[in-house]
Parts: sequence; structure tokens; C-alpha cells
Amino acid sequence: MSPTPEARTPATPLPPMNVEPAMLEGTRVRMEPLALALHWDGLLAIGLDPDLWKYTLSIVQTPDDLKRYLDDALGEQVRGVSLPFATIDVASGKVAGCTRFGNIDRRSRHVEIGWTFVGRPFIRSYVNTEAKYLMMRQAFETWGCVRVELKTGAQNKRSQEAMKRIGCIEEGTLRKRGINDRGEVRDTVYFSVIDTEWPAVKSR
Repeated sequence: MSPTPEARTPATPLPPMNVEPAMLEGTRVRMEPLALALHWDGLLAIGLDPDLWKYTLSIVQTPDDLKRYLDDALGEQVRGVSLPFATIDVASGKVAGCTRFGNIDRRSRHVEIGWTFVGRPFIRSYVNTEAKYLMMRQAFETWGCVRVELKTGAQNKRSQEAMKRIGCIEEGTLRKRGINDRGEVRDTVYFSVIDTEWPAVKSR
């Protein structure tokens, strides 16, 4: 007679991951759910700088390109897989950039932060750091995520160093992981923060 298998205690199901547009308020940065009626002029003023798109898969050169890029983000929001924001500098009230939660996976409780650009006046300032903090806080503390993922092109050393500075863990490089609008193939470096690491990252 075979031994009776030990009874397994079923895991307590986690509450649903309720991802909805929300204002994320910080000390010097405010993340507003993207709305072209409110944010288009500010994004257009900063969004055609060629340096912003040097290492990205999307190549934005004209107002039509930028409009298409933002429309794609809003379309993904309708489909429930992305949540885009305009990044606002509180002191000046100006639009400082744009970013989004993407690849939202409610079942596995993880999201990606990316598709980020920051206008030249705000590069290497508090803007991107506080924006990432607010988004990670939302992901881990409000939505109950277990993983937040970030990625960048292998040639984009500035972005990689920025991710390391805020405490993201480099996981590795996927070769030939993306092809940009020019047809150029790129390697992609992946980073992440998981829920058990969030307290230490938050303290930074």
C-alpha cells in the first residue's frame, strides 16, 4: 500500500491586480495619466530632440511621428497592456517627459517601466529618478507587483548606469532582441527590481 501523500495547504490567493490610471504625486515630480489634449504642446516642445531617440526602437523625427508614438501608447492603454504618463516638473509646471508602464501581466503580477524620454533641460536631474521612484512605489505598494522590469539597448550606457544607480539588478543581455524603425538590429540589456528588494531600493 502506497503512503498517503501529505495534505497540501492551498496558497491564499492574492487580490486582483487592479491597474487603473492614477495621478502619482511626488515632491518635485508629478506623473499625470497621458492625455494629448493636456500634454501635446509640452511633449512636442521637447520630444523631437534626436538624442532622445538615438538608442530606441521607435524613431521619432517629426510631429506626426511623435503623435503616432503617443497614440500607440494610448491604444495599448485601451487594450489593458500599458499605462502611459506625462512627467511634470512641479516647480515650473512644464512637461518634462513621458514614460509608461508596459507589458502589464496581471496574472504573474509584473510590469515593465520604460518607453521613457526626458527633455534636454531635465536630463541628469531629479526628474527621472523621482519618476522611477513614484512608478515603482505604485507597482509594489499599490498594485502588489512581485517584479518590475526595465530594459535598454546594449549601446545605451547612460541608461544602463542610471538603472544601476537606483538599485536595479542587471539580469543579462538578449542578443538581437529588437529591430528599430530603421531596420537596425539591437541587443537588449534587461534589469529588474523584485518585491523583496524594493525596501532597499526605496531607501536609496
